[in-house]
Amino acid sequence: MKRIAKKILVLLLTAVLIIPQAACSANGGGQKEGPSGSGQAAAADDEKEIRGPVTGQDFHFDTVCQITIYSMDHMTQAAADDALEQAFALCGTYEDMLSKTLEGTDIYRINHAGGVPVECDPETVEIIRMGLQYAELSDGKFDITIGKAVDLWDFHADAVPAVPDPALLSEAVSHVDYKTVSIEGSQVTLTDPEAEIDLGGIAKGYVADRVCEKLEECGVTGAIVSLGGNVDCLGSKPDGKKEKDFVVGIEAPYSDKSEVVGSTPASDRTVVTSGVYERFFTYEGREYHHILDPETGYPADSDVLGVSIAAARGKSADCDALATICLILGAEKGMELVESMDGFEALFITRENKILTTEGFDFTKR
Repeated sequence: MKRIAKKILVLLLTAVLIIPQAACSANGGGQKEGPSGSGQAAAADDEKEIRGPVTGQDFHFDTVCQITIYSMDHMTQAAADDALEQAFALCGTYEDMLSKTLEGTDIYRINHAGGVPVECDPETVEIIRMGLQYAELSDGKFDITIGKAVDLWDFHADAVPAVPDPALLSEAVSHVDYKTVSIEGSQVTLTDPEAEIDLGGIAKGYVADRVCEKLEECGVTGAIVSLGGNVDCLGSKPDGKKEKDFVVGIEAPYSDKSEVVGSTPASDRTVVTSGVYERFFTYEGREYHHILDPETGYPADSDVLGVSIAAARGKSADCDALATICLILGAEKGMELVESMDGFEALFITRENKILTTEGFDFTKR
Protein backbone atom coordinates (compact mmCIF):
# COMPACT_ATOMS: atom_id res chain seq x y z
CA MET A 1 0.00 0.00 0.00
CA LYS A 2 2.77 2.43 0.88
CA ARG A 3 4.53 2.80 -2.44
CA ILE A 4 1.44 3.43 -4.52
CA ALA A 5 -0.18 5.71 -1.98
CA LYS A 6 -1.17 8.98 -3.58
CA LYS A 7 -0.85 12.37 -1.99
CA ILE A 8 -3.54 14.86 -2.77
CA LEU A 9 -2.47 17.70 -4.99
CA VAL A 10 -4.16 20.53 -3.18
CA LEU A 11 -3.39 23.39 -0.86
CA LEU A 12 -5.97 24.17 1.76
CA LEU A 13 -6.63 27.85 1.35
CA THR A 14 -8.56 27.87 4.61
CA ALA A 15 -5.10 27.71 6.20
CA VAL A 16 -4.79 24.09 7.23
CA LEU A 17 -1.17 24.29 6.20
CA ILE A 18 -0.37 27.87 7.12
CA ILE A 19 -2.47 28.76 10.16
CA PRO A 20 -0.78 29.65 13.44
CA GLN A 21 -1.34 26.33 15.15
CA ALA A 22 -3.06 26.42 18.51
CA ALA A 23 -1.65 22.98 19.17
CA CYS A 24 0.52 20.66 17.16
CA SER A 25 2.12 17.37 18.07
CA ALA A 26 4.24 14.91 16.16
CA ASN A 27 2.35 12.04 17.78
CA GLY A 28 -1.03 13.49 16.93
CA GLY A 29 -2.06 14.29 20.47
CA GLY A 30 -1.65 18.04 20.19
CA GLN A 31 -0.58 18.27 23.82
CA LYS A 32 0.13 21.74 25.18
CA GLU A 33 2.80 22.42 27.79
CA GLY A 34 1.93 24.62 30.72
CA PRO A 35 4.23 27.08 32.52
CA SER A 36 6.98 25.46 34.55
CA GLY A 37 5.76 24.45 38.00
CA SER A 38 2.14 25.29 37.25
CA GLY A 39 0.61 21.92 36.45
CA GLN A 40 -2.70 22.78 38.08
CA ALA A 41 -2.94 26.04 36.15
CA ALA A 42 -2.15 24.24 32.91
CA ALA A 43 -4.83 21.64 33.67
CA ALA A 44 -7.33 24.42 34.36
CA ASP A 45 -6.38 26.12 31.09
CA ASP A 46 -7.04 22.86 29.25
CA GLU A 47 -10.64 22.97 30.49
CA LYS A 48 -11.32 26.55 29.41
CA GLU A 49 -13.40 26.99 26.31
CA ILE A 50 -11.23 28.06 23.38
CA ARG A 51 -11.57 29.05 19.77
CA GLY A 52 -9.98 27.00 17.02
CA PRO A 53 -8.09 26.12 15.02
CA VAL A 54 -6.25 23.32 16.81
CA THR A 55 -3.99 21.25 14.58
CA GLY A 56 -2.17 17.95 15.02
CA GLN A 57 -0.17 15.78 12.70
CA ASP A 58 1.19 12.25 12.61
CA PHE A 59 2.84 9.89 10.12
CA HIS A 60 0.82 7.02 8.67
CA PHE A 61 0.50 5.32 5.29
CA ASP A 62 3.99 6.53 4.37
CA THR A 63 2.89 10.16 4.49
CA VAL A 64 2.26 13.07 6.85
CA CYS A 65 -1.36 13.16 8.01
CA GLN A 66 -2.82 16.40 9.35
CA ILE A 67 -6.08 17.23 11.10
CA THR A 68 -7.28 20.71 11.98
CA ILE A 69 -10.25 21.19 14.30
CA TYR A 70 -12.07 24.50 13.95
CA SER A 71 -15.10 23.96 16.19
CA MET A 72 -16.62 21.53 18.67
CA ASP A 73 -19.81 21.34 20.75
CA HIS A 74 -17.74 22.43 23.76
CA MET A 75 -14.24 23.19 22.57
CA THR A 76 -11.54 23.06 25.21
CA GLN A 77 -7.87 22.31 24.73
CA ALA A 78 -8.33 18.96 26.46
CA ALA A 79 -11.32 18.04 24.31
CA ALA A 80 -9.55 18.99 21.08
CA ASP A 81 -6.39 17.13 22.09
CA ASP A 82 -8.43 14.04 22.93
CA ALA A 83 -10.27 14.16 19.59
CA LEU A 84 -6.95 14.41 17.73
CA GLU A 85 -5.46 11.57 19.73
CA GLN A 86 -8.42 9.29 18.98
CA ALA A 87 -8.38 10.23 15.29
CA PHE A 88 -4.69 9.48 14.82
CA ALA A 89 -4.99 6.28 16.86
CA LEU A 90 -7.67 5.22 14.37
CA CYS A 91 -5.24 5.89 11.51
CA GLY A 92 -2.77 3.58 13.21
CA THR A 93 -5.41 0.89 13.60
CA TYR A 94 -6.20 0.97 9.89
CA GLU A 95 -2.54 0.96 8.95
CA ASP A 96 -2.07 -2.15 11.06
CA MET A 97 -4.98 -3.71 9.16
CA LEU A 98 -4.42 -2.59 5.56
CA SER A 99 -0.70 -2.05 4.98
CA LYS A 100 0.86 -4.23 2.33
CA THR A 101 4.32 -4.12 3.90
CA LEU A 102 3.72 -4.44 7.65
CA GLU A 103 3.86 -8.06 8.75
CA GLY A 104 0.65 -9.38 10.29
CA THR A 105 -1.82 -7.05 8.58
CA ASP A 106 -4.79 -8.55 6.76
CA ILE A 107 -3.33 -7.57 3.38
CA TYR A 108 0.13 -8.92 4.22
CA ARG A 109 -1.38 -12.24 5.32
CA ILE A 110 -3.50 -12.50 2.15
CA ASN A 111 -0.48 -11.81 -0.06
CA HIS A 112 1.66 -14.39 1.72
CA ALA A 113 -0.95 -17.12 2.16
CA GLY A 114 -0.01 -19.07 -0.96
CA GLY A 115 -3.59 -19.17 -2.18
CA VAL A 116 -5.08 -20.29 1.15
CA PRO A 117 -8.19 -18.44 2.42
CA VAL A 118 -7.44 -15.76 5.04
CA GLU A 119 -9.88 -14.61 7.74
CA CYS A 120 -10.05 -10.81 7.65
CA ASP A 121 -11.60 -7.92 9.50
CA PRO A 122 -15.02 -7.02 8.03
CA GLU A 123 -13.72 -3.57 7.08
CA THR A 124 -10.83 -5.08 5.16
CA VAL A 125 -13.36 -7.12 3.22
CA GLU A 126 -15.47 -4.00 2.65
CA ILE A 127 -12.55 -2.05 1.17
CA ILE A 128 -11.49 -4.97 -1.02
CA ARG A 129 -15.07 -5.25 -2.31
CA MET A 130 -15.03 -1.53 -3.15
CA GLY A 131 -11.75 -1.98 -4.98
CA LEU A 132 -13.20 -4.85 -7.01
CA GLN A 133 -16.28 -2.78 -7.87
CA TYR A 134 -14.10 -0.01 -9.29
CA ALA A 135 -12.01 -2.58 -11.13
CA GLU A 136 -15.20 -3.79 -12.82
CA LEU A 137 -16.36 -0.23 -13.49
CA SER A 138 -13.05 0.67 -15.14
CA ASP A 139 -12.61 -2.63 -16.99
CA GLY A 140 -9.43 -3.24 -15.04
CA LYS A 141 -7.88 0.22 -15.34
CA PHE A 142 -8.07 0.24 -11.55
CA ASP A 143 -6.79 -3.08 -10.21
CA ILE A 144 -5.99 -3.77 -6.56
CA THR A 145 -3.81 -6.78 -7.51
CA ILE A 146 -1.12 -4.51 -8.94
CA GLY A 147 1.08 -5.06 -5.89
CA LYS A 148 3.93 -6.99 -7.52
CA ALA A 149 4.34 -4.38 -10.24
CA VAL A 150 4.36 -1.62 -7.64
CA ASP A 151 7.14 -3.40 -5.75
CA LEU A 152 9.49 -3.03 -8.72
CA TRP A 153 9.34 0.78 -8.67
CA ASP A 154 10.63 3.23 -6.06
CA PHE A 155 9.39 6.80 -6.26
CA HIS A 156 10.61 7.93 -2.85
CA ALA A 157 12.56 11.18 -2.95
CA ASP A 158 15.76 9.57 -1.65
CA ALA A 159 15.69 6.65 -4.10
CA VAL A 160 18.16 6.30 -6.94
CA PRO A 161 16.16 6.64 -10.19
CA ALA A 162 15.86 3.26 -11.91
CA VAL A 163 13.48 1.59 -14.35
CA PRO A 164 12.60 -2.05 -13.61
CA ASP A 165 13.93 -4.85 -15.78
CA PRO A 166 11.30 -5.34 -18.54
CA ALA A 167 11.26 -9.11 -18.02
CA LEU A 168 10.59 -8.74 -14.30
CA LEU A 169 7.88 -6.17 -14.96
CA SER A 170 6.26 -8.41 -17.56
CA GLU A 171 6.24 -11.28 -15.08
CA ALA A 172 4.70 -9.08 -12.38
CA VAL A 173 1.99 -7.81 -14.72
CA SER A 174 1.05 -11.38 -15.63
CA HIS A 175 -0.26 -11.74 -12.06
CA VAL A 176 -2.35 -8.54 -12.12
CA ASP A 177 -5.97 -9.63 -12.39
CA TYR A 178 -8.64 -8.54 -9.94
CA LYS A 179 -10.70 -11.60 -10.90
CA THR A 180 -8.25 -13.73 -8.92
CA VAL A 181 -9.60 -12.19 -5.69
CA SER A 182 -12.25 -14.41 -4.12
CA ILE A 183 -14.39 -13.38 -1.13
CA GLU A 184 -16.55 -15.75 0.88
CA GLY A 185 -17.96 -14.22 4.02
CA SER A 186 -15.00 -12.78 5.91
CA GLN A 187 -12.42 -14.90 4.08
CA VAL A 188 -10.33 -13.56 1.21
CA THR A 189 -8.40 -15.79 -1.18
CA LEU A 190 -6.01 -15.05 -4.03
CA THR A 191 -6.63 -17.85 -6.50
CA ASP A 192 -3.33 -16.86 -8.13
CA PRO A 193 -0.87 -17.32 -5.23
CA GLU A 194 1.63 -15.04 -7.02
CA ALA A 195 -0.76 -12.06 -7.10
CA GLU A 196 -0.50 -9.27 -4.51
CA ILE A 197 -3.16 -6.88 -3.29
CA ASP A 198 -2.26 -3.22 -2.86
CA LEU A 199 -5.00 -0.89 -1.56
CA GLY A 200 -3.00 2.31 -2.01
CA GLY A 201 -5.49 3.67 -4.54
CA ILE A 202 -8.48 3.55 -2.21
CA ALA A 203 -7.51 2.93 1.43
CA LYS A 204 -6.62 6.48 2.51
CA GLY A 205 -9.93 7.76 1.20
CA TYR A 206 -11.76 5.13 3.24
CA VAL A 207 -9.76 6.00 6.34
CA ALA A 208 -10.39 9.74 5.88
CA ASP A 209 -14.13 9.06 5.93
CA ARG A 210 -13.86 7.00 9.12
CA VAL A 211 -11.68 9.64 10.78
CA CYS A 212 -14.37 12.25 10.15
CA GLU A 213 -16.91 9.94 11.77
CA LYS A 214 -14.64 9.54 14.80
CA LEU A 215 -14.25 13.31 15.11
CA GLU A 216 -18.03 13.71 15.04
CA GLU A 217 -18.30 11.17 17.84
CA CYS A 218 -15.92 13.39 19.82
CA GLY A 219 -18.20 16.41 19.33
CA VAL A 220 -16.29 18.04 16.48
CA THR A 221 -18.50 20.15 14.22
CA GLY A 222 -15.91 21.74 11.91
CA ALA A 223 -12.62 20.20 10.78
CA ILE A 224 -10.39 19.38 7.84
CA VAL A 225 -8.75 15.97 7.56
CA SER A 226 -5.81 15.62 5.16
CA LEU A 227 -4.36 12.12 5.02
CA GLY A 228 -1.39 12.57 2.80
CA GLY A 229 -3.67 14.81 0.84
CA ASN A 230 -7.01 13.00 0.65
CA VAL A 231 -9.02 15.93 1.97
CA ASP A 232 -12.27 15.54 3.89
CA CYS A 233 -14.04 18.64 5.18
CA LEU A 234 -16.31 18.07 8.17
CA GLY A 235 -18.97 20.75 8.55
CA SER A 236 -17.98 24.31 7.73
CA LYS A 237 -15.64 26.99 9.05
CA PRO A 238 -16.80 29.28 11.89
CA ASP A 239 -16.78 32.96 10.98
CA GLY A 240 -17.86 34.89 14.03
CA LYS A 241 -21.48 33.94 14.63
CA LYS A 242 -21.81 32.66 11.07
CA GLU A 243 -20.39 29.77 9.10
CA LYS A 244 -18.59 29.88 5.77
CA ASP A 245 -17.30 27.29 3.36
CA PHE A 246 -13.92 25.73 3.67
CA VAL A 247 -11.95 26.31 0.48
CA VAL A 248 -9.62 23.78 -1.16
CA GLY A 249 -7.04 25.05 -3.62
CA ILE A 250 -6.09 22.91 -6.62
CA GLU A 251 -2.32 22.84 -6.99
CA ALA A 252 -0.62 23.86 -10.21
CA PRO A 253 1.33 20.91 -11.66
CA TYR A 254 5.05 20.79 -10.78
CA SER A 255 4.74 23.80 -8.47
CA ASP A 256 5.93 22.00 -5.30
CA LYS A 257 2.65 23.03 -3.65
CA SER A 258 3.59 26.70 -4.02
CA GLU A 259 0.97 27.69 -6.60
CA VAL A 260 -2.69 26.97 -7.21
CA VAL A 261 -4.70 27.15 -10.41
CA GLY A 262 -7.89 27.91 -8.49
CA SER A 263 -10.12 26.70 -5.68
CA THR A 264 -13.36 24.97 -4.82
CA PRO A 265 -15.65 25.33 -1.76
CA ALA A 266 -15.80 22.16 0.32
CA SER A 267 -18.10 22.20 3.35
CA ASP A 268 -19.16 18.66 4.29
CA ARG A 269 -17.36 17.63 1.15
CA THR A 270 -14.36 15.62 0.06
CA VAL A 271 -11.83 16.48 -2.65
CA VAL A 272 -9.28 13.92 -3.83
CA THR A 273 -6.63 14.59 -6.46
CA SER A 274 -4.37 12.27 -8.39
CA GLY A 275 -1.47 13.70 -10.38
CA VAL A 276 1.58 12.52 -12.25
CA TYR A 277 3.69 15.28 -10.68
CA GLU A 278 3.38 14.23 -7.05
CA ARG A 279 5.83 11.33 -7.15
CA PHE A 280 8.09 10.97 -10.16
CA PHE A 281 11.69 10.76 -11.29
CA THR A 282 13.59 11.44 -14.49
CA TYR A 283 15.75 8.69 -15.94
CA GLU A 284 17.76 9.03 -19.15
CA GLY A 285 15.77 12.10 -20.12
CA ARG A 286 12.34 10.55 -19.60
CA GLU A 287 9.92 11.17 -16.76
CA TYR A 288 8.37 8.26 -14.84
CA HIS A 289 5.50 8.82 -12.37
CA HIS A 290 3.92 6.62 -9.71
CA ILE A 291 0.48 5.99 -11.24
CA LEU A 292 0.91 2.67 -13.01
CA ASP A 293 -1.20 1.22 -15.81
CA PRO A 294 -2.21 -2.30 -14.69
CA GLU A 295 -1.97 -3.55 -18.28
CA THR A 296 1.71 -2.63 -18.70
CA GLY A 297 3.13 -2.00 -15.24
CA TYR A 298 4.61 1.24 -16.56
CA PRO A 299 3.41 4.74 -15.64
CA ALA A 300 0.06 5.54 -17.24
CA ASP A 301 0.34 7.49 -20.48
CA SER A 302 -2.59 9.86 -21.00
CA ASP A 303 -3.24 13.52 -21.80
CA VAL A 304 -3.87 14.35 -18.14
CA LEU A 305 -1.47 15.78 -15.54
CA GLY A 306 -3.92 15.85 -12.65
CA VAL A 307 -7.52 14.98 -11.77
CA SER A 308 -9.54 16.27 -8.82
CA ILE A 309 -12.73 14.43 -7.87
CA ALA A 310 -15.25 16.07 -5.51
CA ALA A 311 -18.27 14.56 -3.77
CA ALA A 312 -20.23 14.71 -0.55
CA ARG A 313 -18.36 13.83 2.64
CA GLY A 314 -18.38 10.08 3.12
CA LYS A 315 -17.38 9.39 -0.48
CA SER A 316 -13.63 9.88 -0.18
CA ALA A 317 -12.81 6.25 -0.96
CA ASP A 318 -14.88 6.48 -4.14
CA CYS A 319 -13.17 9.74 -5.11
CA ASP A 320 -9.78 8.14 -4.45
CA ALA A 321 -10.41 5.32 -6.91
CA LEU A 322 -12.09 7.55 -9.49
CA ALA A 323 -9.19 10.02 -9.53
CA THR A 324 -6.77 7.23 -10.45
CA ILE A 325 -9.10 5.77 -13.04
CA CYS A 326 -9.69 9.13 -14.73
CA LEU A 327 -6.00 9.93 -14.92
CA ILE A 328 -5.33 6.61 -16.65
CA LEU A 329 -8.33 6.96 -18.99
CA GLY A 330 -7.50 10.51 -20.04
CA ALA A 331 -9.64 13.62 -20.13
CA GLU A 332 -12.32 12.62 -22.64
CA LYS A 333 -13.13 9.15 -21.34
CA GLY A 334 -12.61 10.25 -17.73
CA MET A 335 -15.06 13.10 -18.16
CA GLU A 336 -17.63 10.74 -19.68
CA LEU A 337 -17.25 8.34 -16.76
CA VAL A 338 -17.71 10.97 -14.04
CA GLU A 339 -20.64 12.59 -15.84
CA SER A 340 -22.35 9.19 -15.95
CA MET A 341 -22.20 8.90 -12.14
CA ASP A 342 -24.52 10.71 -9.74
CA GLY A 343 -22.97 12.82 -7.00
CA PHE A 344 -19.44 13.15 -8.39
CA GLU A 345 -17.74 16.06 -10.14
CA ALA A 346 -14.29 16.33 -11.70
CA LEU A 347 -11.61 18.80 -12.72
CA PHE A 348 -8.90 17.83 -15.21
CA ILE A 349 -5.60 19.58 -15.88
CA THR A 350 -4.30 18.43 -19.26
CA ARG A 351 -0.73 18.25 -20.51
CA GLU A 352 -1.55 21.35 -22.55
CA ASN A 353 -2.37 23.06 -19.22
CA LYS A 354 -6.05 23.33 -20.07
CA ILE A 355 -8.53 23.11 -17.20
CA LEU A 356 -11.64 21.07 -17.92
CA THR A 357 -14.48 20.53 -15.46
CA THR A 358 -17.74 18.65 -15.32
CA GLU A 359 -20.78 20.89 -15.26
CA GLY A 360 -21.29 20.75 -11.48
CA PHE A 361 -17.68 21.27 -10.34
CA ASP A 362 -17.68 24.57 -8.45
CA PHE A 363 -14.35 26.07 -9.46
CA THR A 364 -12.94 29.58 -9.21
CA LYS A 365 -9.90 30.12 -11.39
CA ARG A 366 -7.09 32.07 -9.82
